[in-house]
Amino acid sequence: MRRVTHIAVAATAAATLALTAAGCGDSSSTSGSGGSEGGKDGGKGAALAFDIGGRGDQSFNDAAYAGLERAKKELGDKGKYFEPTEGESDADKVQRLSELARAGHNPVIGVGFVYSKAISEVSKKYPKTTFGIVDDAEAKGKNVANMLFHEEQASYLAGVAAATTSKSKTVGFVGGVETTLIKKFEAGYVQGVKDTDPKVKVVKKYLTQPPDFSGFAKPDLGKEAAGGQLDQKADVIYHAAGGAGTGVIEAAAGAGKWAIGVDSDQYQQKTLAKYKDKILTSATKNVSGAVFNLIKSVKDGKPQSGEIRYDLKQGGVALTDTNPAYTKMTDVVKAVDKAKAAIDSGKITVKDKP
Repeated sequence: MRRVTHIAVAATAAATLALTAAGCGDSSSTSGSGGSEGGKDGGKGAALAFDIGGRGDQSFNDAAYAGLERAKKELGDKGKYFEPTEGESDADKVQRLSELARAGHNPVIGVGFVYSKAISEVSKKYPKTTFGIVDDAEAKGKNVANMLFHEEQASYLAGVAAATTSKSKTVGFVGGVETTLIKKFEAGYVQGVKDTDPKVKVVKKYLTQPPDFSGFAKPDLGKEAAGGQLDQKADVIYHAAGGAGTGVIEAAAGAGKWAIGVDSDQYQQKTLAKYKDKILTSATKNVSGAVFNLIKSVKDGKPQSGEIRYDLKQGGVALTDTNPAYTKMTDVVKAVDKAKAAIDSGKITVKDKP
């Protein structure tokens, strides 16, 4: 039976210069005995293989990067991160992850469900290396840690905030790619809106459909989608679109309407500073803490494995209150706090499917 771990974690943020994957491993052949001895850190530190959009997406990948930086500062880890290539295949991912494990990186972490097939394959070849994957439960293996989040719960709170804030009785949702994962965000958000005020209309838009995952990396598409929702009188727009979400935020702020960020606290992102006053709040998930915990477990010689779930009650997901404008909206704050307490107590069960 796969071990299920529940851990509360704290978010952090940091920045550094980018590294590339060139020369990350040697040319020796892949073998079942490869990787770090006994599952411990082999001296090369962790390796983060980024999702679509890469470093600088102000969202998902940057949150994972913050966990790596925290591990460097607090644990002395020597880890590096590696960018995806445009249009890469599963075979490309297998090759890169194999090189990282062969070079002695441990753990090797795939940031996003797109690494599911690759980690399932590579983890079997390197049983002494711990592999982590964010947002995927399908990759299996005794040396695989599946870092999973209840995004629908934070999204529910975003829906409560949106419905309480809206004056036009119309709010928007922009998803990067119409996948099972992003539909969790939609489901929670719509339920939160409707539970708060059934009269509020939710207009929805997905930027691309699988197997085209570019919707997570195209701010122009995000801006266009948000513009269409603004034309439909939406005055609060929540996005779950990765790097494309910057376009959503730009469009909403430019129209003097509210945006709700995702994954990281986007109110505090430096590159979004010119729009921050219109970023009402963000539905965050503590990817940084999950990454840090996995790296620490390998350092400690007790590597995590199996499904590791992070929920609202544990602080694994949350709704931020860093924008002073939000904290001054006492009716919104009260409604969100009431909803959070109801989710924590089990009074409200949030749907993870629309």
